[in-house]
Amino acid sequence: MRIVFMGTPDFAVSSLEILLKNNEHNNINVVGIITATDKLGGRGNQLLQSDVKRFALQYDIPILQPEKLKDEDFLAQLKALKADLQIVVAFRMLPEVVWNMPALGTFNLHASLLPQYRGSAPINWAIINGETETGITTFFLKQEIDTGDLIFQEKTAILPEDNFETLYNKMKLQGAELVLKTVKAIQEKNYTPIPQAEIKDLKTAPKIFKETCEINFKEKTALEVHNFVRGLSPVPCAWTTLLGKHCKIYKTALLENNENPENLPFKTDNKTFLHLACKDGFLAIEELQMEGKKRLAVKDFLNGYKF
Repeated sequence: MRIVFMGTPDFAVSSLEILLKNNEHNNINVVGIITATDKLGGRGNQLLQSDVKRFALQYDIPILQPEKLKDEDFLAQLKALKADLQIVVAFRMLPEVVWNMPALGTFNLHASLLPQYRGSAPINWAIINGETETGITTFFLKQEIDTGDLIFQEKTAILPEDNFETLYNKMKLQGAELVLKTVKAIQEKNYTPIPQAEIKDLKTAPKIFKETCEINFKEKTALEVHNFVRGLSPVPCAWTTLLGKHCKIYKTALLENNENPENLPFKTDNKTFLHLACKDGFLAIEELQMEGKKRLAVKDFLNGYKF
């Protein structure tokens, strides 16, 4: 089976790696890799490669980095790879001329139990919304984003101690295994595509921006703020304005026997704890980072800042 793999961030690397490790044993042949173009950034404004490209360079496999997916030269190069199947993991929306090219179609790995949490940030939003369970899905692409027929789904528990980073790391490995399972099923014609259910109460997972990450203490409960921080930690990270400066909040803790804030914006002994007021009570701040400073545990932070 000739496969073209499409992906960009670290989340996609695990899936590509498992396919390459199974090349010989499972009659899988990754003949091409599509990823984002190199971009200037970081210290010294250097040329940065995608995580997928950095990983793929150790293999002798063609790497294509189109700026436009409808570019005629790119489409000719893609067609020349003669893929039987295309796999998409954390890439970008494909035009029909691309996803409809292989005889066996194109499937996508999505980090939610579709149809719930369609969109670009499903892991973040599942935690932010206080879910205790999410999952991964493989499905065939069609025109409308994240709406194609389901191939496989697997559930994943969201533990109280999980944040975006820990859940992301679990799901990228689980997702890689599901990608391999899906490829084998397609090879053996041992699957039944299932149309996505029509659900009225659909939760979405839109892209997250810096403005999205500002904490609304006044209108959110302590639990809602706590989940918001978990869902954005450590990146892109929830933030607020503290002592007149931009401050990232990495970790919080819920308080037992919480009390009404009664218009108090915070509580602290200036040594060991800092509690910020939410709609229904206080929330303990455990790790934070003031603008231009290092990330600190709250006790270390209070050594340098006083309220």
